[in-house]
Amino acid sequence: MRNWLVALLLSIPAALSAQGAPNTILVLDGSGSMWGQIDGVNKIVIARDVVGTLLDDFPQDQNLGLTVYGHRTRGDCNDIETVVAPGSGTLPAIRDAVNNINPRGKTPMTDALVAAAQALRFTEEAATVILVSDGIETCNPDPCAAAAALEQAGIDFTAHVVGFDVTDPEALAQMQCIAGNTGGQFLSAANASELSSALTQVAVAPEPALGSVAFLARSGAGGPIIEDAAWAIVPQNAQGRLDFTGQQTYELPLGAYNVQVQWARTGQVIEGGFQVAPEGGTVEVVFEPPIEIVPVTFRAVLGAEHGPLVDGPVEWAVTDLGNATGNPLTADMAEGSYIVTAYWLAQEATSDPVQFIAIPGGREVVVVFEEPKPLATVLAPETAVVGSTIEVAWEGPGMKGDVVAITDGTRTDVTYPYRFANKTSVESGSPLKLLMPTQPGSYVVEYSLGGGNERIASVPITLTPATATLIAPSSVEAGAIVEVAWTGPAYERDAIGITPAGYEDTSYPYRFSTSAEQVGDVPVVRLAAPTEPGSYVVEYAFGQDSSRLTSVAMEVVPVSAKLTAPETVTAGQTFEVAWSGPGYERDYIGITAADYEDTSYPYRFVSKKVRVSEGDVVSIEAPTEPGSYVIEYALGQDDTRLVAVALTVTDVAATLTAPSIVVAGSTFEVAWTGPGYERDAVGVTAADYEDTSYPYRFITRKVDVSGGPVLKVQAPTEPGSYVVEYALGQDNSRLVAVALEVTPLSASVTAPSSAPAGSVIEVAWNGPAYERDVIGITSASSEDTSYPYRFVTRTTGTSEGSPLRVQLPTVPGDYVVEYSLGQDNTRLTAVPLTVTPVSATLTAPATAQVGTEIEVAWTGPAYPSDFVGITPADYEDLGYPYRFANRAKPTVADADGSTVRLTMPEEPGNYVIEYVFGLDTTRLMSIPITVTQ
Repeated sequence: MRNWLVALLLSIPAALSAQGAPNTILVLDGSGSMWGQIDGVNKIVIARDVVGTLLDDFPQDQNLGLTVYGHRTRGDCNDIETVVAPGSGTLPAIRDAVNNINPRGKTPMTDALVAAAQALRFTEEAATVILVSDGIETCNPDPCAAAAALEQAGIDFTAHVVGFDVTDPEALAQMQCIAGNTGGQFLSAANASELSSALTQVAVAPEPALGSVAFLARSGAGGPIIEDAAWAIVPQNAQGRLDFTGQQTYELPLGAYNVQVQWARTGQVIEGGFQVAPEGGTVEVVFEPPIEIVPVTFRAVLGAEHGPLVDGPVEWAVTDLGNATGNPLTADMAEGSYIVTAYWLAQEATSDPVQFIAIPGGREVVVVFEEPKPLATVLAPETAVVGSTIEVAWEGPGMKGDVVAITDGTRTDVTYPYRFANKTSVESGSPLKLLMPTQPGSYVVEYSLGGGNERIASVPITLTPATATLIAPSSVEAGAIVEVAWTGPAYERDAIGITPAGYEDTSYPYRFSTSAEQVGDVPVVRLAAPTEPGSYVVEYAFGQDSSRLTSVAMEVVPVSAKLTAPETVTAGQTFEVAWSGPGYERDYIGITAADYEDTSYPYRFVSKKVRVSEGDVVSIEAPTEPGSYVIEYALGQDDTRLVAVALTVTDVAATLTAPSIVVAGSTFEVAWTGPGYERDAVGVTAADYEDTSYPYRFITRKVDVSGGPVLKVQAPTEPGSYVVEYALGQDNSRLVAVALEVTPLSASVTAPSSAPAGSVIEVAWNGPAYERDVIGITSASSEDTSYPYRFVTRTTGTSEGSPLRVQLPTVPGDYVVEYSLGQDNTRLTAVPLTVTPVSATLTAPATAQVGTEIEVAWTGPAYPSDFVGITPADYEDLGYPYRFANRAKPTVADADGSTVRLTMPEEPGNYVIEYVFGLDTTRLMSIPITVTQ
């Protein structure tokens, strides 16, 4: 049994509440001092009345006795008498004894306490002594020590002490110590009322301390709860018994208990004990689950769990149960864990062991056998040259994923999926082509299944070496083009390349110092020699795996070059450089920072490079930043520097003359002086823009300085602080700038506040009338007032004068009429406009025959291009211009009066006749019509 602690307090079961009636003995002071008076009444008289009242209410099931001292003789410390022994039904005798007490002697309080304890010892149960005294101990020198000795002697009692009319501090201390050493209470009473209260408080037995205990029984550890378990709970040190069934929770007095639980279903009995603690707990009993016989069906299948049954008999071996034959096979088995092995007699195949659990209700156990291996054959030559392609004939299952492959003959793992040197899918048919590896040796040509890469057929093959020759110069200049003559197998992708002489990995595909050239069908290939002098080899490499077939040595010797150029030039200037050198294809002249360390980094150049193929003297552009540079000759093959000369770039100056203030969007003149290099330009930039070389920093279109010494530049449309700058075309860097203040621009628009949908209104305007400025209609809720496609109808250019005729949208709502700047589509000013709805009516027959022509009467706005059309009734996109079922759509403007003639569709069905705005083909209104056959 296991016990988990909890903390609950509820009711006590009645069967366990009577654990023996508690024992109490009253020790009453009969010494001479009890003749003293309180409020004119003798204390003994008060005591008799109070005890009498106490006895009237005393519990009938509680044992009570009486001990009196000092009531028989004067000066006798042994005058102690247990007048009534503790027991049930003693209340009348105690009442009589108390009424007959005649106080006269000493106060042997301690010895009276000992006598009372001795009278209670025979019960061997916890008991209570109530001592009532009115004075100090007059016989025993140390009542406190005597009380402690009684407690240490193992006498299970509690002494409550009531000091009646006691004022002496020493006497009070003695009484408090007696109560404290025995776990009792000390109460002081000064009169009859307080004495009655004190005796009542200590005379009633306290309710026993309880702990909440939950009881449950399970079938197996962690298994289901047993509802028909019968429980018997018996206290180990008291009377009583608690019987119940199933899962229950009770509040029990603290202590030790015995428990017996019987499971009615199986007759199993479990006995044990448990302890009830204040914090409570749980008593859980676990029974062995009953053993049941259950049916188990065994099936042996092919391939997968739901595959077909294997052909022929299967012998099953189950642990502890022996063997049986059948497929399927059903056997009755006890619940539990088993291991089964199946033996397929026809294939002489044994399955892997399968562990299973026989469970109530029965189950099925499936053992899966692999499909029998299919048969295959391969036919291949006994020898072949490495790298060649051979024909292989085969027979076999020919399933998807199956391959014919060549594998190292020494490999023993014939299912390893990466064992193949080369392979070809059997989907290529028979015979098929198979590429041989590049290393000579013993191999096998095999047929391998795609499912598990298992080999099911193979034949041996020996691969013999291939031969090749190379003829190349023994020494060449760095970077030169070398011609190499060759002979060899010339397999697909075979190549000739140059590798450092000491390179060890002769199959690493990226070992070549320069680009390798495939051999193709030409006997001579051209290779670029490395730019780094040193010892190399020219090699013939298999294209299949880049491994080396043969090689010859080659020495690469240094090459020289010379540059002639001015020592100083102006920033951005184009100047001439004369050169001599190898002049290889893609070699070039460029300018680099003087302190740049990586002299082969291809992006180190600060201005545009120039190919040496342009001539012995080339023109090159100086950087725009003054400073120290070098002009260098770089090999085109790998960008390495061959030679360099120093170059100093000096500053260049420019000036701009422009107005300091212009109106937003206006065009103003700028005069300039400066280098006038190709692509140099003048533009406008925000005054606080920090990146003065960012090419897209300009607010308006830049103007190329090739346009002359005075240029026309457009101001931004947004007022604010700007600069006009001269920017070098080479890298967009700023050479000089002057401040420019752009002031606001004003305009006005006059238009009606409302107008019908689809109508044309007149708009008067006043404004700058810049090129491409327009008047247009925009939704009032449109937030992006510079979006070029925000207008809901076609805009009208201000170049057409004022007033202008402007087309309104067909959808009613709130809009604005706005003046928009052509430069960047920003709104300059706007006035509100409400577009009000327009109405129309149609009158036509409810039905018509296919292909016939009907007359439709109409009323409506009759705008130009408005028309009447017919559309399928369920068509959803009412703005789609090609939704109409009739090819001819008569316009109302061309109608003869207020009617049009409309041709019905060729397909019967439900349609609508609609009045359509010609402006955007949206529907204004419609009526239904049924077209019949």
